[in-house]
Amino acid sequence: MAEAKRLHWWKRAAIFFAVIGPGIITANVDNDAGGITTYSLCGARFGYTLLWSFIPIAIVLIVVQEMCNRMGVVTGKGLSSLIRERFGVKMTFYLMLGLVFTNLGNIIAEFAGVAASMEIFGVSRYISVPMSAAFVWWLVTKGTYRTVEKVFLTACVFYVSYVLSGFMAKPDWGDVLKHTVMPTIQPTSAFFVMLVGLIGTTIAPWMQFYQQASVVEKGIKVEDYNYSRWDTIIGGVVVTVVAFFIVVTCGATLFKTGTDIQTASDAAMALKPLAGQYCSFLFAFGLLNASLFAASILPLSTSFFVCEAFGWETGVNKKFSEAPQFYALYSVLIIIGGGLIMIPKAPLIPIMLISQVINGIMLPFVLIFMILLVNNKKLMGGFVNSRIYNCLAWGTVIAVSAIGLVMLFTMFL
Repeated sequence: MAEAKRLHWWKRAAIFFAVIGPGIITANVDNDAGGITTYSLCGARFGYTLLWSFIPIAIVLIVVQEMCNRMGVVTGKGLSSLIRERFGVKMTFYLMLGLVFTNLGNIIAEFAGVAASMEIFGVSRYISVPMSAAFVWWLVTKGTYRTVEKVFLTACVFYVSYVLSGFMAKPDWGDVLKHTVMPTIQPTSAFFVMLVGLIGTTIAPWMQFYQQASVVEKGIKVEDYNYSRWDTIIGGVVVTVVAFFIVVTCGATLFKTGTDIQTASDAAMALKPLAGQYCSFLFAFGLLNASLFAASILPLSTSFFVCEAFGWETGVNKKFSEAPQFYALYSVLIIIGGGLIMIPKAPLIPIMLISQVINGIMLPFVLIFMILLVNNKKLMGGFVNSRIYNCLAWGTVIAVSAIGLVMLFTMFL
């Protein structure tokens, strides 16, 4: 009997490790160069004031990603395909147009992160950016989904550098706990812009499209849905913990000393005299890892949702000749994203921060499509949302929209 239980446990563990990937990878990519910059600015300018926001953000992130994960498992189709079939080509085109421009800003931010982090280690952007662009292009165009996923899962491990940086900064943990459980609101436009940026960078619209496409390409079946759901939950928790520690690191050092920064690389450099050389290098290494990771995923995500929207062939498992539009778009996005970083005095910081804010503004529109689709019984059968899920999902749409309106109102005032 005991032997049978042990074999059953091993079987479940084997299935879980075969299924994991889309949820953990999608969530961790969201801590990219733009995200790390946003979290660093949050900690440096507001200290621990916004730490409370990560609790509702984590809950909403898991709920949102679980919905798209479930749609991918049940329907075997990507989110763009479902939107086109249900709402028509015209609506899909305008949605895709907005997402492409937003993602392009994010892709530029990733290569800016590569350039900035490597310059800390003494490597010129004119060397690091072309080499990074060539590497991520080769990885996706020449690899299979299985090999690419293994590389991405390995990259997720290195986010632990930010957790270590947080402890090395020696924060006041009592103060951290107080601001985590007790919400603080500042009635200023800067505060609400930062809050929208945190929401937009943690629950970015591209994530829903990428995770659902990855679930479909991996071929996860309905009978393995529970394992896939845990993949999503673990990813949502891990990404929030990493973001939390980035804010804690900068709040414990830069905010307390009044050190102003403009980028995540500025934060890494500023940490050296405040928290030590090792803390500074760990922060910079985390930025490099995150930037390379996301520079691979974001163009891939864009290629997935655009090609799905127009019915073109997609997939890392396909050859260039089998999915020419998919790989051509992926290549063009990398060339543009990496090429703009080579232009002297390009306005990288506004691009990075604005792209995160636009993410937050676009999120409610994407969520409305998702909620309508996931509640379609003809499409989802018995896997439609529960009442609690719908309350959380519609509550997210209302809350994010309201925060965005308050942000605009305070900016005009």
